[in-house]
Amino acid sequence: MESELDIVIVGAGASGIFGAINAAKNNPQLSILIIEKTSKNLSKVKVSGGGRCNVTHACFEPKELIKFYPRGSRELLSVFYSFNPTDTIQWFKDKKVDLKTEHDGRMFPTTDNSQTIIDCFLNEINKYNINIQYQSSLTAISPTENGFELTVNDKEITCNKLLIASGGINKIEQGKLLSDLGHTIIEPAPSLFTFNLPKNDILSLQGVVSNVEIKILGSKLIEQGPLLVTHWGVSGPAVLKLSSWGAKHLQEKNYEFDFMVNWLPTIKNEEILKEQLNLFKQQFAAKKIINQFDLDLPKKLKLFLLTKAGFNLEQKWADTSKKQLNKLVETLLRDIYSSKGKTTFKSEFVSCGGIKLKEVNFKTMESKLVPNLYFSGEVLNVDALTGGFNFQAAWSTSYVAAQSMGE
Repeated sequence: MESELDIVIVGAGASGIFGAINAAKNNPQLSILIIEKTSKNLSKVKVSGGGRCNVTHACFEPKELIKFYPRGSRELLSVFYSFNPTDTIQWFKDKKVDLKTEHDGRMFPTTDNSQTIIDCFLNEINKYNINIQYQSSLTAISPTENGFELTVNDKEITCNKLLIASGGINKIEQGKLLSDLGHTIIEPAPSLFTFNLPKNDILSLQGVVSNVEIKILGSKLIEQGPLLVTHWGVSGPAVLKLSSWGAKHLQEKNYEFDFMVNWLPTIKNEEILKEQLNLFKQQFAAKKIINQFDLDLPKKLKLFLLTKAGFNLEQKWADTSKKQLNKLVETLLRDIYSSKGKTTFKSEFVSCGGIKLKEVNFKTMESKLVPNLYFSGEVLNVDALTGGFNFQAAWSTSYVAAQSMGE
C-alpha cells in the first residue's frame, strides 16, 4: 500500500486539474495525486470553442449567471459568489494569460488557441509538484475513519480527501462506485444537441441562418435566436438552448417530437402580417411576388417558404387569393417540423444527470452523505447553455472544493 496522500482527485480534465492547482496553492504542503483513466489530460479544453477554448462568459453578476444553467442554477448561486467570471479572468491574468470578449459574450484566450490554457495549467501542475497518474482505473472506494482506501489498477492507495471530477456520467452504471456509497445518480441525458430532420425539404437550405422563435409542441419550451439549417436538420443557438432546457422532456419522447418555427419573431400579431401582405398585393399588383417580398429573411429561405405555402414563383401579387395569403401567414409564423432522433453538437458533448444536488453541500462541495468526499464539474447534475458556462461551473465548483480540501 502506498503512503497516505492528503488528496486524490479522480479525473485530469478541466475541473480536476483546476481543483488540484487551487488546493496546492492554498496549501503547498499537501500531497496531491490526480488519477486519469485515459492517457490524456484536458481533452475537452483542447477541443472547446473549435480549438480556441471558450474559457468563460462575460456575465459577472451571479444572479444573472445562474439563468444560463437549466439544472443547478439555485445551488450554483453561492458557488458563483465565491468564484465567478471576474475571478476566472483575474486567475488567468495572474498567470500571464489574457482573455478577450467576443460580441456574443464568449471569452477566449487572446491567442485564440486552447493550448495556451493547457500550457498554463501544466505549468502550475509542475510548479506545485502535483503527480498525474494516467491509464489508472478506480475500481473501489472504501471509506475509513480518516479518509479512504482506493483500489487503482489493482493497487491500494489511501487518502484523507477524495475529489470526484471525472466528467459527465454518460451511462448510469458509470456511477456505480458512488451509488454504492449511498449517492443517488440522476439518469444522464444529452443536453446540447441538434434536431434531426431526415429527408425534409428544408435540408436544401444547408448553411442558411435566420433569427427565429422556436417552440416544442406539447410543452412550454420556447426559445428565440439564430437557427442554422445543416445537412441533417437544424442547429444554431436557438436550437441548442432549447435542447438544453428540454433535455429530460425530449429524452422521454425518445427524440421524436414536433416543433414550430416562427420565422418572423419580431411580428407579435398575425393581423399585422396580414395587413402587410395585403399592402404588398395593392402596391405591387403587377409585380412577381418573389421580386416584391420585403420581409427580413434570407432570399433562399423566402423562396423555400413561398413554395411551401403553395405559391408559384412566377406568380404576381394580383393573382393571390385570400386562402393563399392565409396559408403564407401560417407558414411564416407557425411552420411545423417533425424531429426524428438527435445529433450531437460537435465534439463538445454535454450531458445532464449525475450526482443528485441535494446530496452535496455547495458551500464546500463536500458530500452530505460521506465525509471527506467532494465533487466538482460535470459529475454533478449541473449543465449549462453553450457559451463558456459549463467551463465556468467547472472552475467555480472545483475552486470551492479546493478551498475546503486545502484547509
